[in-house]
Amino acid sequence: MEIGLGLPTTVPDIDGRTLPQWARRAEECGFASLGVLDRLVYANFEPLISLAAAAAVTERIRLLTTILIAAYRGDTALLAKQAATIDALSGGRLVLGVAAGGREDDYAATGTGYRDRGARLDAALTELREIWAGRGKVPGIGPAPVRPEGVPLLVGGHSPRAMLRSARFGTGWIAGGNSVTAYAELVRQARQTWIDEGRTERPRMVAILYAHLGPDAARVAGDYLRSYYSFVGPKAERTAAGVLTDPRRVRDAAQAYAEVGCDELILLPCTADLAQVRLLADAAL
Repeated sequence: MEIGLGLPTTVPDIDGRTLPQWARRAEECGFASLGVLDRLVYANFEPLISLAAAAAVTERIRLLTTILIAAYRGDTALLAKQAATIDALSGGRLVLGVAAGGREDDYAATGTGYRDRGARLDAALTELREIWAGRGKVPGIGPAPVRPEGVPLLVGGHSPRAMLRSARFGTGWIAGGNSVTAYAELVRQARQTWIDEGRTERPRMVAILYAHLGPDAARVAGDYLRSYYSFVGPKAERTAAGVLTDPRRVRDAAQAYAEVGCDELILLPCTADLAQVRLLADAAL
């Protein structure tokens, strides 16, 4: 199993100068990928622009949206161009993880309907693939992605419909934070959905977990996560309680996820303090 690291684009102490340094240090420490979260109505950095900045200062590390809420981005042609540009800038290192999202205010801010977001996500994924293949409604939207099949797509979400979307459009499936027991069952369901849809290749399984090491870790991580997930009520407290706050828990979680079929585990930070990169690398790698 590969281990990735999140870019700290949603944490309260992030600043523009730190983000490229974090990306460089993550690559130097040996992480396989950089993940980035997506929110609109929040004081975070925009994920695609953040990955473009990371692409400019790195050479090897993969760049993932984990996930991008593609359904409120009403201009799919523009999204296709943005993703293909990052892919070209990075030499083919972009993986576009997408999901429908669960915050109505993000959709309201763009004037986009929330209740039909799943259907619009399906339409967007169809259009993305057509544009990258040169078959878009309007020809000539480029640049072309590095790979002939286009930018790889991961699809997130725990519902049967999300897993079906993964089998129809994706190269794999990505899960949010779970217990490892819940993740094992979700992996089984996702793989079975791929089989049912006639997919013969093995889907890439990705998961994300929050981790924060060092002094006062539980308080720092808890304050951030309760704020970030305040819109989901009790889940915010559960997320805060589940953060990995010591090296042994990080190592044990990585081993447990690998044993149940995870191909890539991305550790999401709770601070932009650059010392976290080395602390998490020493624990997980």
